[in-house]
Amino acid sequence: MNLTVIRLTMRGLLGRRRAILLLILPAILLGLAGLTRWSSGGAPDASATLAGQFAMGTLLPLMCLLISTGVIGAEIDDGSIVYMLAKPIPRRTIVLSKMAVAVGSAFVFAVLPTIIAVEIAGDDGGRLALAFGLSTALAAVAYTALFVALSVATRNAVILGLLYALLWETVLGGYVPGIRAVSVRQWALSVGERTLGSHAAAWGVSAEVGIVTGVVMLIVATVAATFLAVRKLQTLRLVSVD
Repeated sequence: MNLTVIRLTMRGLLGRRRAILLLILPAILLGLAGLTRWSSGGAPDASATLAGQFAMGTLLPLMCLLISTGVIGAEIDDGSIVYMLAKPIPRRTIVLSKMAVAVGSAFVFAVLPTIIAVEIAGDDGGRLALAFGLSTALAAVAYTALFVALSVATRNAVILGLLYALLWETVLGGYVPGIRAVSVRQWALSVGERTLGSHAAAWGVSAEVGIVTGVVMLIVATVAATFLAVRKLQTLRLVSVD
C-alpha cells in the first residue's frame, strides 16, 4: 500500500460529482426500507427480499462499478495516470492501493447502508443484518476487484460493467438456472444462507450454490481479477510511452 496513492485516489473519488451518486443510491435503499417496514410491519421475509433483490442485486454491483471506475478508470481516460506511473512506485502497489480505497468506499456506501436498511425494514435479533452484512461485504470485495480490472483493461468499462450488473446478474441470473450459478451475488449469498441456518428457507434466502463453492469462487474471482489488473497496468505504461 502507498499512502500517497490512497490519499490522491480518495480525493479524486470523493471530490467529483460522482460522489453525489454515491449518496443518492443508498438514500433510495433506505427510503425503500422505510416503505417496506410500513407495508409489512417489519416482517423479516419482506426485509430479506429487499436486501436480496434490490440491495445485492442492483445497488451493490452498481455502486461497486461506480466506485471502481472512479478510482482508476477516470485517470486512464484523461491520461493523468501516466504521471503516477512515472513515479518509482511498483504497479502492484498502485493497483492494491486503489483497490483498498474502492473496497473501503464500497463498505461505507453500499455494505453499511444495506445493514441499516435491513434493520429499518425488519430483522429478528440481528440475524438478517449479520447474514446480509457478510454477504454484501464479500460480494463488494469481488465486484471491486472485477470492475477495477475491467477499468484497466478497457475504456468501455462502464458499459461492460452495466451489462454485467444489470443484464447478467439481474435479468439472466434471475431467470436462467445455469447462469444463476455463475454469479457473484449467488456466491456471496451462499454465506448469508448458511449464517441464517434454519431461518433461511422461511425468509426466502436461498443461494444457487453451496457455501464451499461460493467462497472458493469468490476467492478465485478476486485473485484472478487483481492479477489481471496488475498485468494490464504494466502494459498500459508501455503503451503510453510509445
